[in-house]
Amino acid sequence: MSAFFRAMGAVVWKDLAAELRSRELLSAMLVFALLVILIFNFALELDASTRATVTSGVLWTTFVFAGTLGLNRSLAIEKDRGCLDGLLLAPVDRTAIYFGKAAANLVFMLVVAAIVLPVYSVLYNTNLLAQPGLLLVILLGAEGYTAVGTLLATMAVQTRTRDMLLPILLFPVVIPILVAAVKASSGFLQALPAEEVVPWINLLLVYDVVFTAAAFMVFEFIVEE
Repeated sequence: MSAFFRAMGAVVWKDLAAELRSRELLSAMLVFALLVILIFNFALELDASTRATVTSGVLWTTFVFAGTLGLNRSLAIEKDRGCLDGLLLAPVDRTAIYFGKAAANLVFMLVVAAIVLPVYSVLYNTNLLAQPGLLLVILLGAEGYTAVGTLLATMAVQTRTRDMLLPILLFPVVIPILVAAVKASSGFLQALPAEEVVPWINLLLVYDVVFTAAAFMVFEFIVEE
């Protein structure tokens, strides 16, 4: 078990160190996310009460598209540089590679969220950072999204049309988690009763557990194809 976690940590450290040197992935995700936020800011000329109802949708639209861009680039860089073949040839459990890549992608997505939230708060004159429930939803939603996205990006990166194929594969699968994340986020932002929010939190938890376990079981078979 210790060897598994050492291998996983090595993959995470490799991705983070490579990103610190190149800044290719995070810069693209951040620019895209901030552009989406700015476009919505100028497009939605709404009063304060109406903005509160659309905040969760705007946030998750931003996270999803920026996250998809990051997932695509994360695996494409590995494939184009021949690093993916090297990882698969390493004498380690291949599921450790999956969890390492998924953890690194989760870190990148959370970094984007950490920058988007204060920017959104300033532009829309609302304090999202004072919403611990919203932060929990973002963490759970990002975990499920990157767990599924990393697996599907590994499949799509082997094809010529990987940039188009990943969204086609990913978006139908993550609809449950996106609906739950938007509903839970909206519930916390509008201070709805707990009984209206808890079912969506439970759905996020179930989705995270089920799809992370499914990815754990099938990742080795996917990379062998």
